[in-house]
Amino acid sequence: MDDKLLLMIPGPTPVPERVLQAMARGPMEHRSKEFTSILLDVTENLRWLHQTRSDVYIFSASGTGAMEAGMINVLSPGDRVLCGVNGKFGERWADLADTFGLQCERIETPWGQPYPVEVFAEKLQTDTEKTIKAIILTHSETSSAVANDVQTLSALAREHGEALVIVDGVTSIGCMNLPMDEWGVDIVASGSQKGYMMPPGLGFVAVSERAQEAAKHSRFPKYYWSFAQARKDLAKGTTPFTPSVNLIYGLQVGLEMMKKEGLEAIFARHRQLGAATRAGVKALNLKLLAPESSASEAVTAVLAPEGIDADKIRSVLKKQFDIATAAGQDHLKGKIFRIGHLGFVSGRDILMTLACLEVALQQVGYSNFVPGASTEAARQHLS
Repeated sequence: MDDKLLLMIPGPTPVPERVLQAMARGPMEHRSKEFTSILLDVTENLRWLHQTRSDVYIFSASGTGAMEAGMINVLSPGDRVLCGVNGKFGERWADLADTFGLQCERIETPWGQPYPVEVFAEKLQTDTEKTIKAIILTHSETSSAVANDVQTLSALAREHGEALVIVDGVTSIGCMNLPMDEWGVDIVASGSQKGYMMPPGLGFVAVSERAQEAAKHSRFPKYYWSFAQARKDLAKGTTPFTPSVNLIYGLQVGLEMMKKEGLEAIFARHRQLGAATRAGVKALNLKLLAPESSASEAVTAVLAPEGIDADKIRSVLKKQFDIATAAGQDHLKGKIFRIGHLGFVSGRDILMTLACLEVALQQVGYSNFVPGASTEAARQHLS
């Protein structure tokens, strides 16, 4: 049956019908008073979502574009940075740092294991010359479904006194608590196709006042990504360049939906969905890549049964049930599959995915579970 695809991947995520309808209207003049009103409303709600009083800039870009903007506006060539790497997107941060000529020290753990906070602490506390200019972190590591302790690491950076805190919040904003001002985070980069319940195409960068000050001294060239220009234009209710007008229509509606639900309810829903998914998977006698104590609330990474290619499981789910799950990346390709449970996802979606997963597992030759065990385990969390 056509048009029944269920996206259970960590992005793009399902989009509410009312958001799609908002985007279907004709574009308006982006320098008009009408669009200024929409932009200012969206900006205020983005501040609410990020739990900050600071500016949040919208770029027509992916989350990676937002990451690059966050890095090059507040740092300079040769700056020393500490970069946490425990998955594909931590590696992307480090690759960006290398590309721009930063002195990047990778603090690595195996994929699925959280950052070693003690290593960050030792490096920051012994840096008496204050040579470390930033710590660069991924809050929810999409590739390995592990959540990193941004709160503790931000506190360590504040004790250091010099290091900025730059965070990839791509699969955590709108899903997991990341109170920017309270935790002392300076840059948060994210993208529209995750917790925002939007199609891809918008990148967001929330920028603290401390980061705005650092940006005045950055020696990297920038034009499209300039925070200075974005801040100047936002104060006038506009953008430096032509924005994605129709996506911003949808963003306005999506943020209104999120605000109606409320931050605490949003976080509680994602905690519940994550717990239900992990419980369902474990009831099938399958193992999780990330430990329960550091599990992302946005995505769950599941190790395939011994001797079975994870992509065969995904193929059955897609071909027979029109349920899309995500593959493992790099060295984990064929070894894990990932279930996204972020954004416009409900308990019904989790139960349906687990029920179909049981069938898919049986079809690829795995039956080391009691039929119905996964949905029963998940139901206990959902109720």
